[in-house]
Amino acid sequence: MTQRPDHDTTAPVAHDDDRELIALLARHGCTIAAAESLTGGLVTAALTAVPGASAVVRGGVATYATDTKARVLGVDDLLLRSGGPVQAEVARQMAHGVRRLMGATHGIATTGVAGPAEQDGAPVGRVFIATGWDDAPGVPVDEVRILSLSGDRDQIRAATVRAVLELLRQCVERR
Repeated sequence: MTQRPDHDTTAPVAHDDDRELIALLARHGCTIAAAESLTGGLVTAALTAVPGASAVVRGGVATYATDTKARVLGVDDLLLRSGGPVQAEVARQMAHGVRRLMGATHGIATTGVAGPAEQDGAPVGRVFIATGWDDAPGVPVDEVRILSLSGDRDQIRAATVRAVLELLRQCVERR
């Protein structure tokens, strides 16, 4: 008798937007690394669902616990202790930290509250996304956005994935 898992084990399906993003990154000679908190690997999964993504995707880390953001990505520990992980500056530092860690030209990051309850005073649906890169050697540049999302946990996480990939696309197109 075959047992069925009690959760969906289907691999992510590549979306046209993700295919176009991978092609855009390749055309511009960019590589990408993702630091994920509330999305827990969904951003990296969306990118790597695209055939040929290995040409541009360096890797990703799910720094779900607050202390791992400091230990793995180098996010300022005092910042995390004083204001918690759901802040614009945390997202910015995560994006640059993963970029350096993975040796990528661009880093992207997600941090926020997907629910079911608020975290460190941040309401469900508050999300920060960021992308970071060097404009010139040793000259970091970044863009951070705050999102106020509604819906259930899965909807918030899915919307965050789409938003951070769109932010990356916009930043690469402006280069």
